[in-house]
Amino acid sequence: MTTKPLVLFAHGKESGPWGTKIQHLARIAEHHGCAVLSPEYGDLPDADERVKRLLATELPAHGQLIMVGSSMGGYISTVASTTLKPAGLFLMAPAFYYPGSAEQNPVSGAGHTCVVFGWHDEIIPVEHGIRFAKTMSAELHVFDGDHRLIGVLPEIGEIFDRFLTRILTANAPEC
Repeated sequence: MTTKPLVLFAHGKESGPWGTKIQHLARIAEHHGCAVLSPEYGDLPDADERVKRLLATELPAHGQLIMVGSSMGGYISTVASTTLKPAGLFLMAPAFYYPGSAEQNPVSGAGHTCVVFGWHDEIIPVEHGIRFAKTMSAELHVFDGDHRLIGVLPEIGEIFDRFLTRILTANAPEC
């Protein structure tokens, strides 16, 4: 018997483990038969301390791993992906290229990476997402939205649904 794929979420600096975006995407993941996990990082203001916590987290038994991060959680997921080697990495307005972060040139350790950004992001310049996506040859979607991306959440959900379909189909066990 194979174990379910696991979608591992990482929330942003000012949000919590079950914010609006994570709830929306978790329902999509569960529809695909995935288990979901969203650890709490609110007591750690430092992104690199959050990475350490994620890497120390005992994950439940799972088949494939798919990591999803929003804002600071995008940084956390990306840095941790080089160790955890997920099948997929889905990033929403990832907080890259900020002074003080240990990893100034983050790289994806995932088999497939997708970056979603808002043109009007008031916290993280969209150019940071474009730079990362170009460096990684990652899938990139930019919307008429702000940092929270709530106004385009249905569209992000559609992209995430297709992202999961591709990963789960490509990595399905052969008969």
